[in-house]
Amino acid sequence: MKHPFPFSAIVGQDEMKQAMILTAIDPSIGGVLVFGERGTGKSTAVRALAGLLPPISVVKSCPVNSAHPEDCPEWANIDDIETHDIPTPVIDLPLGVSEDRVTGALDIEKALTKGEKAFQPGLFAQANRGYLYIDEVNLLEDHIVDLLLDVAQSGENVVEREGLSIRHAARFVLVGSGNPEEGELRPQLLDRFGLSVDVVSPTDIEERVQVIRRRDKYENDHSAFMLRWQAEDAALRDRIVTARKALKALKTPDSALRTVAELCINLGSDGLRGELTLLKAARAHAAFRDDTVLSTSHIRETAALALRHRLRRDPLDEAGSGARVERIVEETLGA
Repeated sequence: MKHPFPFSAIVGQDEMKQAMILTAIDPSIGGVLVFGERGTGKSTAVRALAGLLPPISVVKSCPVNSAHPEDCPEWANIDDIETHDIPTPVIDLPLGVSEDRVTGALDIEKALTKGEKAFQPGLFAQANRGYLYIDEVNLLEDHIVDLLLDVAQSGENVVEREGLSIRHAARFVLVGSGNPEEGELRPQLLDRFGLSVDVVSPTDIEERVQVIRRRDKYENDHSAFMLRWQAEDAALRDRIVTARKALKALKTPDSALRTVAELCINLGSDGLRGELTLLKAARAHAAFRDDTVLSTSHIRETAALALRHRLRRDPLDEAGSGARVERIVEETLGA
């Protein structure tokens, strides 16, 4: 089985890579929505993220990846409290998936063979403390979207059916990708993504050649290619771990908070989630750059990621939300 394409080897798409790095530093940012045409590296970037993320410590026999024995759900009947490190989970939620598969359900095999009423965990349990990835998220069925909204809001999965009454932690970073030509995303789910990225195919010939060259080496000279890029991925992973620790000590002056609020007011973003997300993204960016104080430059460089999908639509604005954010950021913060 091949390792995922190295994150560091992805050509271009800097904004998409930046968004994923920020959520790796601070998962509470709330996930990434990547919209763009087919063949722009959306799925490749998510798979690459799996190989980049630092491992997590979990109780070996815990079905929801708990870090400590006391966090394991009672229904799991944990006997072995030994912990070990595993890769950060990146779980796929496919289109057409059943509700039982997502939330978990009665374990039919145990019920039939042993007469036991046991719970079989679903994708929400597997994704806890990791990432839940949905390709073509805009085509997801409404009842699954409703489940996602409930769990994303509470951080807990609740199953009350078939004689079961089950609760367990389900805190994950939601990553969605899709093609806007195939349908729009429900506003309620759109709002649950912390950051949003629009990706397009590169128009520079040399950049496209580089994409082809690296993909060809990945497929036909895999070992040498991975050896070439694993060191860069490891260095990036170390920067993420360092930034996570630095977040706690990062200073956030009141002037930065006022800048965030002023910018969101000028943009007319709905609700207050925009301010909170922008603040977290800017802080993560500052920590990644090894800065110790949040500044206007950090806010400027993350504003479009955090706010472009939160703007009220203007049918007369042909430039799109991204250009609108950039224009208002320049007017508010200066060139």
